[in-house]
Amino acid sequence: MTGGATKKVAVTGVGLVTALGADVASCWAAAVAGRSGVRVIERFPTDQLPVRIAACVETFDGGISLDQDRTLAMARRALREALAQSGQTGRDRSSARLFVAAPQPEVDWRARWLAQDGERLIGADTPDSVLEQLSASADGAYVANVLTRDLGFGPPPLTVTTACASGASAIQLAADEIRSGRLETAVVVAADSTVSVEGLLRFALLSALSTRQGAPERASRPFSADRDGFVMGEGAAALVLESPARAAQRGAAALAMLVGCGDATDTYHRTRSHPSGDAIVASMAGALRDAGMSPDAVDHINAHGTGTVENDKMEALAIGRLFGARGATIPVTANKSLIGHTLSAAGAVEAVFSILSLMHGRLPPTLNYDHADPDIPLDVVAGASRTADLRLVLSNAFGFGGQNVTLAFQRSDVA
Repeated sequence: MTGGATKKVAVTGVGLVTALGADVASCWAAAVAGRSGVRVIERFPTDQLPVRIAACVETFDGGISLDQDRTLAMARRALREALAQSGQTGRDRSSARLFVAAPQPEVDWRARWLAQDGERLIGADTPDSVLEQLSASADGAYVANVLTRDLGFGPPPLTVTTACASGASAIQLAADEIRSGRLETAVVVAADSTVSVEGLLRFALLSALSTRQGAPERASRPFSADRDGFVMGEGAAALVLESPARAAQRGAAALAMLVGCGDATDTYHRTRSHPSGDAIVASMAGALRDAGMSPDAVDHINAHGTGTVENDKMEALAIGRLFGARGATIPVTANKSLIGHTLSAAGAVEAVFSILSLMHGRLPPTLNYDHADPDIPLDVVAGASRTADLRLVLSNAFGFGGQNVTLAFQRSDVA
């Protein structure tokens, strides 16, 4: 990240939608209580599928049929909550740029049918709903364009797709614009609704999903020795980022400060991380270097923690390499045990949970950590939530293609 290690970015508003709830308060309360959002899928038939569970967001099911529309609805809800908390007015938004993390454009089967028969269906009297469905399938910037238009953002939006690191990448790019002086305010929203027949099949064919179908809430088990894959989830998160001077000028309180970002790509494999963990180490070390802080300053790591055998081991290896013996004593949480893997949204969703931990001095539990893995010597927060005096936390987000991003958040009252 450019701009210098001493520059901080104020987070003045957050919004959250997950399988645990449709706002920050309900998501946080459920997370701290250790409630799982993973359930049997009821949205579409699953009797012929190898996977029948996911952490679905059911709030927006009424009248929504396309995945893109659900992604947009979740993004809009999270964004409105973040803007309201930040106190952003229409005038404020007119100079703010929107950064969006969303899945790569996928063509829903119903939209494919519309496109195939397009010559007959598209005309002067074609309903707007049909045109929007086609637009959603053909234009990867659909979510960004609609939200920019509807909520009155001025500069053109920027859409980021770096697989499961997308949400964190969007935050990094937004913060970079502020720290460089190009923007005073940036708004980030990340959303993903990939829980569909095709989405489940694709990840199942990669052998990435848990096969524990009998007890949905027990399936996602990051870092546990008996982990067997991740559980797909849906969700959205939004963050309002401002220069401290701009926040002070508006009288807006900072919920937390973003003090560092690090990223690294290992280019090892389309889906796998390099066994050495080099890029993960570089990502975390880069965030600390950008923040001007040493590994000893870290009080908590919100891990990427997917629950896959290989990925969890690589993350633990990287933590041990960077932090040495202290790596086994830093409290580690894995939000995906509660809300599933929200894919493109995960980096932002889990960044919001990291901020909430800083604000409340509390760490949500990692569910289903039943059997310690001797190859993963970590202090996993398990069983119940834990109180903690937190000043600096790291939030990790890793994506297919070796994309790794780490965000460093500091409590707002720390000088």
